Amino acid sequence: MGQAGNGQLWPPTRKRKIDPVRTFSPKVNEIERAWYVVDADGLVLGRLASEVAAILRGKRRPYFAPHVDTGDNVIVVNADKIVLTSNKADAKMAYRHSGYPGGLRQTSYATLLEDKPAELIRRSVRGMLPKNTLGRQQLSKLHVYAGAAHPHSAQKPEALDLPVARRVAG
Repeated sequence: MGQAGNGQLWPPTRKRKIDPVRTFSPKVNEIERAWYVVDADGLVLGRLASEVAAILRGKRRPYFAPHVDTGDNVIVVNADKIVLTSNKADAKMAYRHSGYPGGLRQTSYATLLEDKPAELIRRSVRGMLPKNTLGRQQLSKLHVYAGAAHPHSAQKPEALDLPVARRVAG
């Protein structure tokens, strides 16, 4: 860049006006939450959990924001009929700690599926959500029931089919 005879920079620089495009951020009171019911009969645990976690976070929404709870409510029924692939039922363990020295307890997924199938699905979904206050708020919109009945019929939940979570024979 050189200078012209009149002391100005050459070539002349243009100043463009740039109109700023504002990023849309969803407001909590503007979000309309839907209710979905998922029948877990014959679905694979991890595949079901990842799909449910995406719905709870709101990742299927066009206005998803990672810092706002934009997700929907999900009801999972027939949790006792969930499928674990491979040898995971016996090999995989669920851990909990009492807080006292030596208070680590472990339970196999097979035992957990037999005794508390709703807790098994809740733990799996919880592991796929953010580990902070927002994740706990999103997890509170998950309702898991071992049988086919649920008390949320007043919310008129729409049935959600998850063909991705079905077990492929092979």
